[in-house]
Amino acid sequence: MLLDEFIGKYVAYQNKRYLQFDENTTTVIPDVHGNGKGYMLYLHIPFCEKLCNYCSFHRITFRENLAKKYFVALKKEILLYKEKGYDFKALCIGGGTPTVLIKELVETIQLTKDCFDIREITVETNPNHLEMDILQPLKDVGVDRLSVGIQSFNDDILRATERYDKYGSGAEIADKIKSLNGFFKTLNADMIFNFPLQNDENLQADLDILKTLGVDQITYYPLMVSTSTKKVVEKKLGVVNDIRGRRFYELICKNLNTDYDMATSWCFTKKHTMIDEYIINYDEYAGLGSGAIGFIEGMVYANTFDIPEYIKRVEAGEFPIAASRVCNVKSQMLYDFMMAQFGLSFDLNHMSKKYGVNAKSKLFLETTFFRMVGGLKEDPSNPGKFSVEDRYYGVIMMREFFTAVNNFRDYCRAKSNQELMHS
Repeated sequence: MLLDEFIGKYVAYQNKRYLQFDENTTTVIPDVHGNGKGYMLYLHIPFCEKLCNYCSFHRITFRENLAKKYFVALKKEILLYKEKGYDFKALCIGGGTPTVLIKELVETIQLTKDCFDIREITVETNPNHLEMDILQPLKDVGVDRLSVGIQSFNDDILRATERYDKYGSGAEIADKIKSLNGFFKTLNADMIFNFPLQNDENLQADLDILKTLGVDQITYYPLMVSTSTKKVVEKKLGVVNDIRGRRFYELICKNLNTDYDMATSWCFTKKHTMIDEYIINYDEYAGLGSGAIGFIEGMVYANTFDIPEYIKRVEAGEFPIAASRVCNVKSQMLYDFMMAQFGLSFDLNHMSKKYGVNAKSKLFLETTFFRMVGGLKEDPSNPGKFSVEDRYYGVIMMREFFTAVNNFRDYCRAKSNQELMHS
């Protein structure tokens, strides 16, 4: 337990350094004409009918007129990337709740397909949108994977997280999920563990329901709380205790590993298709929409969190970047190291070729540490290639990474508010 805590604090420290952005922000996306790369495209839709008290993602309460203007701007931002020579192989749409305006969403998806060589599409939604007037248009436009935010089937947890009144009881949600099996190529159940109200018994009950439903894929990630939402979460749900996380994780793995393969440390799948953590399958990705984060050509950046400002800048033909940073080679390699551990294997020889340096030397301390604590095992027949032995370390790393990203979102929101006050 102490080792888990130490790794969490170390990764949190490294992530804080990684997400320190330059004051003199670059506001132009690199031109990539002729480089032959296929990137991943992420579109952020920051609207929800009601806001969940534990959520740290960029979202606001849905207003139809503003949302319609937003989709118009988003389509124009897509065209800005086309002008810069980008080609995208995969499309991931998250939020918020991307399906709040299905007509506008479908038009946006069709535009990306017209502009780029999109080969796979995943969309997130919530249980109240599991209706045919929403789902059929998504299937018709080519959505391969639908990820449904369930979090838990336990009614006490649903009430505490203010999801019961919005989405119905756990039994009602389970019935909706069961009726959707086979409708999309991949149906993913998005779950959370380590809620303060959670215990071994109600977590086991959730797992029993999931095994009965037999969905194609289950993403089971730990509750991740940013600094700005910590007090709200503690007031509404109770204190988050990360020490319990390993016990819950082991219970999840014990139940799901018999029927599912592990695509990442927290993604259990029957089909090897897209996953929520697209950053595993794609080294570089563009983030479009208000508050979206991207990583392109060594530059990590975030769009403005001020939605009217986002619309205004895109309408003017500008990239709506609020903050950016060009990472040095060591920072990029540490990022790859963390993502590869979460993805359950990595090859230092590949990393050496990618960056033109000796990755074994650059990452000697990191690989040695995780080998010593039983986290990694080197393939004796292929030196430099590692498999992950303790998958929970990957969970800790990604938990701290996304917590750092959520804290960075807080920074960007504050920065946008300061700029608004001085404008």
